[in-house]
Amino acid sequence: MDSEAIRMRMTATVDVFRHDIASIRTGRANPGLIENVEVTVYNGQQKMPLNQLGTISVPEARQLVFQPWDTTIIREIKNSLQEANLGFTIAIEGNIIRIKLPPLTSEQRQEYVRLLHQKAEEARVRVRDIRGEYRYELQDQKRRGELGEDEFHQQEDELQKLTDEFIELIDKVAAEKEKEILEP
Repeated sequence: MDSEAIRMRMTATVDVFRHDIASIRTGRANPGLIENVEVTVYNGQQKMPLNQLGTISVPEARQLVFQPWDTTIIREIKNSLQEANLGFTIAIEGNIIRIKLPPLTSEQRQEYVRLLHQKAEEARVRVRDIRGEYRYELQDQKRRGELGEDEFHQQEDELQKLTDEFIELIDKVAAEKEKEILEP
């Protein structure tokens, strides 16, 4: 069993989970909320995510500022942000776009927590699926006589420890995000 390959796959799963939950809104502004908004630019010829069109900064807890590198497409950017229907107030001020986030209601916070828990469970399932694939491979090696009983159980225990480690990491990341969501 190649524990490094397993670790890499499980790490990638956690990285995808982190990226996925970055777009879940918390009480604080976060560039992840808008960075993947698609903008149709250059006379409708190309769609690009916002993070490839300029810089996003967080000057205040409930405010984002987007500064496009090409100011000729500022209207298209504003329109795309409005079409994304994120519930933010969007205004052009000179060569920047100021995005104000309204405070979250307790119902919205609870809905975001539910969404977070759903995404965390999906990530746990992916980690368990990886474990299942490698466990099946170990069983197959044992059936073919390539692994003895003791070695099989040793590698199976190692696989379970890796799985537990990554499930715990997902739970930790989810708990941190939940704290951010519930923080007023």
